[in-house]
Amino acid sequence: MKTIKDASFIRQGADFGNIRPVFKKVIWLDKPVRKATLCCSALGYYEAYLNSTRVGNFIFAPGWTSYGVRIQYQEYNVTELLEEVNTLDIALGNGRRYHGNPHEHYESITDREDALIAALFIEYEDGTNDFIPTDSSWKCSKSNILYSHVYNGETVDFNANTDEEFPVKVLEDINKDILIPTEGEEVREMARLGVVEIIKTPKGETVLDFGQNLTGYVEWKVPAKKGREFKLYHAEVLDKDGNFYIDNMRSAKVEIKVISDGNERFYKPHFTYQGFRYVKLVGFDSEDVSTDNFSAVVVFSNMKRIGYFACGHDLVQQLYENIVWGQRGNFLDIPTDCNQRDERLGWTGDAQVFARTASTTYRTKKFFKKWMHDVAADQRANGAVTDVVPDLHNWESYGSSAWADVAVVVPYWVYRCYGDTENIRDQFESMKKWILFMEANGTRRGLFDNHEHHFGDWLSLDAGNEATGGFTDKNLIGSAYLIYSNRLFIEMGKVIGEDMSYFEELYDLSIKEYRQKYLNTGKKEHETQTANVLAIYFDITDNVEREAERLVRDIEDCGHLKTGFVGTPYLLHTLTKIGRADLAYKLLLKETFPSWLFPVTKGATTMWERWDGMKEDGSFATPEMNSFNHYAYGSVGDWLYTTVAGIDSDFSAPGYKHIVFRPLPCKSLGYAKARILSDNGEIISSWEYTGKGDECKFRFTIPTGSTATLYLDDEEYEFKSGTYETVFEYKGY
Repeated sequence: MKTIKDASFIRQGADFGNIRPVFKKVIWLDKPVRKATLCCSALGYYEAYLNSTRVGNFIFAPGWTSYGVRIQYQEYNVTELLEEVNTLDIALGNGRRYHGNPHEHYESITDREDALIAALFIEYEDGTNDFIPTDSSWKCSKSNILYSHVYNGETVDFNANTDEEFPVKVLEDINKDILIPTEGEEVREMARLGVVEIIKTPKGETVLDFGQNLTGYVEWKVPAKKGREFKLYHAEVLDKDGNFYIDNMRSAKVEIKVISDGNERFYKPHFTYQGFRYVKLVGFDSEDVSTDNFSAVVVFSNMKRIGYFACGHDLVQQLYENIVWGQRGNFLDIPTDCNQRDERLGWTGDAQVFARTASTTYRTKKFFKKWMHDVAADQRANGAVTDVVPDLHNWESYGSSAWADVAVVVPYWVYRCYGDTENIRDQFESMKKWILFMEANGTRRGLFDNHEHHFGDWLSLDAGNEATGGFTDKNLIGSAYLIYSNRLFIEMGKVIGEDMSYFEELYDLSIKEYRQKYLNTGKKEHETQTANVLAIYFDITDNVEREAERLVRDIEDCGHLKTGFVGTPYLLHTLTKIGRADLAYKLLLKETFPSWLFPVTKGATTMWERWDGMKEDGSFATPEMNSFNHYAYGSVGDWLYTTVAGIDSDFSAPGYKHIVFRPLPCKSLGYAKARILSDNGEIISSWEYTGKGDECKFRFTIPTGSTATLYLDDEEYEFKSGTYETVFEYKGY
C-alpha cells in the first residue's frame, strides 16, 4: 500500500529569489469517489488549496519539529472538495528561523532549501484506487508573496504575474524515513479581536490598539488604490511619550507590506506571525482607517481549556488573565520563550518552570508529547539536553541546570495532571541520560558542579541592575536540581516498574554532598532567597528552620522578592510550606516594583520577561532582552490554583483521581474559586467571605470516580464524589 513516502520532495526548477512558489496539479476524475485523502508535508511551511478552497485549519503546517530527525505530515479528508476537474495548489513558505543576526546561519527549521512533498489518495466507488504524488509532472508558478519570513513579515504584490508556469525539480537525496504522522496539536486561528482605539501619537503616527498583547496577525481591508503601498508594523507597547516602540524587537522587522492592484479585498499573512498589541499604519489615507477594516487574528495550538481561576481582587484577576494569555501567545506548536522579537525559540527553562501551570490551564498532554519527543531527539550523545528545542545548528551552549531538567520535570507534571504513564515510558531513557549526565559532571559524585554552562537564577534582582545570571551560586543550583530531578525520576520509574535502586543511592549521596558543600557556609551566594527556597522546597536541608529564618529575614529586610527564573516558581510555595502564607500573600499583593502586580499596574496584558521591563517612569529596560510576553514568571499560576483556591493532585492517584483540597483564604481577595475539568469530570473549589466578620463559606465539587481529602484549619476531612458546602469562622490572611 502506497504512502506519502512514495511521493517525491520537489521544489521550483527556476530561481525565484525571495518569491514564494506555488506547486500545481490538475486532476481529472471520470467516476464517483468514495473517499479522497490529501497528505502533505514540507521543509518549510505549506498551505494547500483544492479548487481554491483552503484545505484544513493548520496554520504553519507541518509543524516545527527537529527536522533532521522528525518531520510531521498531515492527512486531510478532501472528499467533499472534489469536482470533475480539480486544481490542487500548494504554496510553500519560508520555514527558516534564526537567532540574532539573520545572516548567521542558525537555521532551525531546515539546513537545506525549502521543499514540498504531497500525495492525493483516491478511493472510487467501484473499489479501485488512485495515487497522485508530487513528482516531475507537477508545475510551479510564482506567487504574489514577494517575501516572507517568520520574524520580518511578508510582502505581497497583488499586481504580480502568477500565471507563468515552470517545471519542478525532484529531490532524491532527502531521507523520507523521518516522515511521521502528526503528533502535536494543530496551530489554528483561535479568536479574533477588534480595534479598541485608533491612536494619533505625538509623532503623528496612526496606531491601532487591539487592547491585548497577542500572537497572530491582522486581517485588513486593502484599499482599492492601484499601485499604492500599504504597510503595517507591530509593537507590544508604546513608549512613555505615547509613541510607537519596536526597539525590543531587535533585528525582526515585523513588517507587513501590500501593494494594491486596484481591487478592494481583505488580506491576512500566510507564513508569518507577530507578537503585538499595537499596529502602526503607513501609507493609508484617513478614509481607509476604520475599526471595521482591521481585526487581530489570535493563533495558538488547539489545546482544550481545562483550568479556570477567579477572585475578588481586580489586579490579581488581571494577573491570572495575563498568565493565560502568556500561554496562548507562546504555546505555538512548541513552547516558545517569547512571541515577538528575532527569537521565538523553544527555550527549555521557560517550559520547565511553567509546565505545571500550563498543564492545569490547558490540556497539554498531546502538545508536550510531541515536543518532548524532540527534546529526546535533540539530546546530545552524552545525555545533555539542549537549551532550545528544536535545537539550533551551531548552538553553543547546552546542559544548563533548570533548563535541561525539562527532560524530567515536564513528564512528571503531565503524569500528575493526567495520570499519563505513556509519557513516562516514552521519555524514560531521555530522563535517565540527563540524570547520568549530571552525575558525571561533578567534582565529586552526587554534585553537579563541574559543567561549563549554567544560566543560573536568570534575571533575578540580587546581582545588580540589568544583570542576567543572578547572584546565587550556579553550581548550587545545578546540584539542587540533580537532587530534585532525580527524585522525580525515581518516583516516575517506580510507577512503570523500573528498578531505581541505583538512583536512590545517588539521591541519598547527593543530599549528603549538598549539605556539606552548600548549607550554612556563610557565603552570601549560598544564602540568597533562591538558595533558601531550593533547600526547603526540594527537601534538601536538614534544618528547615534555619533556611526559613534566612529567607523570611531577607524578604522582610528588603521588602520584596529578588528571585529569578529558578527561584520564583517555588517562592510562594516555600513560604506556604514554612507556615508563612501571610508573607506569600504580601508578595502576591504587592503593587510596586518588583512584584507580579507591578506590570499589571502599568497596563500589562501578558507576563513580562523582566520584573522591570517597564520602569516606574515609563522608560524601558534594555531593548536587547525585554519581552513583554514571556510566561516564565507566570509560573505563579499554579500557586493560585493549588493554594489560593486549593485544588491539588496527588502523585499516588494522578489525574485528580484523588484530589487534595487545601485552600488558604485571604480577606484582601474577598473570594476565590478554581475549576478544573479533569478526565473524571469537573472539580471546583471556592471560598468567599460573607461580610459577617471572619465567616467564610467553602464549596467543593468532586467528580464521579474521584475521592478527596480536605485540609482546613488544621482539620482533615475525607470525601467521595459530590458537592459539599460549609460555613465557619476562618480568620485567613
